Amino acid sequence: MSVNFSRLVLIVTFVIVWFGYSSAADMIYKARVCVKDACVNAEIADTDGARMTGLMYRGSLAENGGMLFVFPGPGRYSFWMMNMRFPLDIIWIDETRRIVDIKAGVEPCAAGSCESILPRSDALYVLEVPAGFTLRHQAAIGDTVSITHIKSDRF
Repeated sequence: MSVNFSRLVLIVTFVIVWFGYSSAADMIYKARVCVKDACVNAEIADTDGARMTGLMYRGSLAENGGMLFVFPGPGRYSFWMMNMRFPLDIIWIDETRRIVDIKAGVEPCAAGSCESILPRSDALYVLEVPAGFTLRHQAAIGDTVSITHIKSDRF
């Protein structure tokens, strides 16, 4: 009976540790990103894998949702709409948290044709939001963006 109990304790401990690790690894990190008076809750994409996948294959994005791409340093980071199912506004933000470029109403790629969208200036962050966001909230190049971390110390 003691051997079986020890095995049970070992198995339960393994399961608890495994699920605890899995939950931490799969946690979605978020930030509250505000442009003028409009704020979105944005998932943070701050690893190569997360930045490569982005919003691909998703069916939609909540009106107050978005994805904030965080890069290791300033650069002219291009984006494309491969495997996307809905249009986006793409906002490039520099290290001083000012908007340096906007591409509004970017449509998903047509079959067999997917162009890279390159900003005019270096950026440290890129915010993807539902199409129409920048027009509705009159976001413009030069506007200041606030970014408040809400789920992790990774950012």
